[in-house]
Amino acid sequence: MEEITGGCQCGAVRYKAKGLGRASICHCRMCQKAFGGFFGPLVSAKGLEWTRGERAIFHSSNRNWRGFCAKCGTPLTYEFESETGEGVELSIGSLDNPDLAPPNVQVNLDSKRHFVDGLFDLPGVEPMQLEDDEAWNQGVISNQHPDFDT
Repeated sequence: MEEITGGCQCGAVRYKAKGLGRASICHCRMCQKAFGGFFGPLVSAKGLEWTRGERAIFHSSNRNWRGFCAKCGTPLTYEFESETGEGVELSIGSLDNPDLAPPNVQVNLDSKRHFVDGLFDLPGVEPMQLEDDEAWNQGVISNQHPDFDT
């Protein structure tokens, strides 16, 4: 079994988990704002342990809170009170291997943006633009932490 690890973009906060549960995309307005996107991709975590640094916490409501990196802003968790004490979901994009958590359900559909279903029908960029983008990207020097523990 592949080790489940992840962390923020700058590497200041890292975690590992013993297991993953339900993977979803949440359309609620809080997730839209917390992720700065059209939905929040989340997976429930079992046996979560912080291995480097500490997440900052924002109480997004009276019933839940969100963990993030205070240095780079990466969304890390959606947390809530639960009977099992395991009321935590990880942001799928913060996993070192997001392929471990393909979403299989959508939640809070009443807040879904009207255009989301058509996003993947949008045209791709023209081949000429792809070449220009590739040339530009070759000059980029990433400061992002690698997708493994260091």
